[in-house]
Amino acid sequence: MENLEKIQAEQCYIPTSERAIGDDSRFEHVMALALDSESQNREGVIRCIVAREGNVAVSGYIDRSALYSIKAKGSHYEIEEELHFNNENKRIADISQRLGSEEWEYLGNENPDIWRDKKSGELHLYFTMPFRNKQDNTMAIGLGHAVGGDVHSLTMTEPVLMSLPNQKSSGLTGSAKEVSIAPVNAHGVHLNLVESADLRDNIWYSIIRVAEAADMGKQWKLSDVVFHPAENNIPWAGEHASPGPLMPRSFIDVGEGRMLGFMNGREASDRSGDEVHYGKFSVGLFLYNYEQGVIEWVSPEPLIFDSEAKTITFASQFVTAEDGKGMLYAHIDDSFVRSYTINSDVLRQLLPKEIIELAQ
Repeated sequence: MENLEKIQAEQCYIPTSERAIGDDSRFEHVMALALDSESQNREGVIRCIVAREGNVAVSGYIDRSALYSIKAKGSHYEIEEELHFNNENKRIADISQRLGSEEWEYLGNENPDIWRDKKSGELHLYFTMPFRNKQDNTMAIGLGHAVGGDVHSLTMTEPVLMSLPNQKSSGLTGSAKEVSIAPVNAHGVHLNLVESADLRDNIWYSIIRVAEAADMGKQWKLSDVVFHPAENNIPWAGEHASPGPLMPRSFIDVGEGRMLGFMNGREASDRSGDEVHYGKFSVGLFLYNYEQGVIEWVSPEPLIFDSEAKTITFASQFVTAEDGKGMLYAHIDDSFVRSYTINSDVLRQLLPKEIIELAQ
């Protein structure tokens, strides 16, 4: 910890004093900001919590959500209108019918990510699609998709990944959310990363898997597990792991076919009482080989835990600035969004020598 504290003191990252989203009386909790690069990051999407039951630090809480557009106003973003996609109601109804029970409820669109197709210019929006069984709290979770010219003219397609209800006593599920978009590799495929789930010894682990996309707008293939908290001795990501934004090589070069990324990790939960109390969610680093679809390194310590956070600091968007600086956006306790100025020169000091040598 001494080395990390020294580097932080040298301003590897600097949190902004104000929140990234302006005050809005409609919403008490907002999270998961995503920006459109085509608008010079002045427009984007955010998840707004329209109803919350329970405590985000305790297992069993329920959030109901909607996606809203945002627009830059001075040094922050303001929430504009709710996003309604063409074909949205039909797509949700079709999935509900496939689930085969009237007990399933849709909790609303969550956690957006934006990717622009440089060839066609189209905007692809990916988002979590959570369906909950009201009888037994079984979840079916998929990665939804909508496409169009901008965030105001999107048509919902079939989800690129969708799980059926999982009632196994153990094993991997097909759930997928929180996508991290990788560049296309030498074989013309995006080996993207998603958060998925695995049940072991009555503990649900959030794990990171590869999702192969030959076409970014059609069905993806869920593939290898590349990080599992139960198989790595990394306490800050001891129970939950989720892929965060990847940093372009123009910001920090870690070698051909590789990118440095932010990982969201959560410590082991406290199961000593009647309720399961979640551990602390913080932001660390990982090295991703997107040619082979392999996570080659995860930082042994976290990088960021916000000073105002009680339990959650979760990175969702990274944009480059200038002079070796970048801006990381993260949501705190699933309630508000903060930005951090990231210094690439100081960040490089966190990396092992063998990673730095990959760029030489």
